[in-house]
Formats: sequence, structure tokens, C-alpha cells
Amino acid sequence: MSSHTVTTAVAQRIEATLQQALPCDYLELVNESHLHGRGELDSHYKLTLVSEQFTGLSRIARHRLLNQLLAAELAGPLHALALHLYSPSEWQQRQQLAPASPACRGGSKAP
Repeated sequence: MSSHTVTTAVAQRIEATLQQALPCDYLELVNESHLHGRGELDSHYKLTLVSEQFTGLSRIARHRLLNQLLAAELAGPLHALALHLYSPSEWQQRQQLAPASPACRGGSKAP
């Protein structure tokens, strides 16, 4: 798994928003922009988040919750945000591993 640890203002806002809004057992935000050839520092992220708040919520409900919390970032600099959202028991069953990101197919490259 390749990760790119560039801390940007967008990443800091995402992390702060989530930490204030949800009880987070685990939060990992990986900037994968460098994998997508757009030349933009804040275009693609992968978020793995474990929260008791997700217990009993469907996958769609979890995604909707995150989309509401991060509406400003999704309307602006972000092109893609991969969400891997788990309850603590689901995370334990996964042995604390999020799926690897797929390879970029080049569709987001600038002309």
C-alpha cells in the first residue's frame, strides 16, 4: 500500500471537522493526489474512520453523514474521497485493515 503523507490545509480541515463531529476510535486520512496525475495537491484522499457512531448505520447512511460533514471540501478542492467507514466491531473483524486503493485509470488527468 502506498501512502503519501502531505499535510495540507484541506487535510487539516477534514481531520478537525471529523474529530469535532464524531467520536473517532481510529482516523487515517491519506493524500493520494500524487497517484492521479492532476498536479493538484488536494484532489484525492482516502479516509479510514472507525467510530461507534457507525454502529447500526447502513453503508449509505455512513456515507451520507460524512458527505454532510465535509460538504465544503467536497464542493471545493476535493475531486475524490474514498470512504472506508467502520464500527469498532467491524474494524476488529477486518483485523484493522482498510482495503488498498485501486490504481488510477487516468480518467482524472488534465488534457
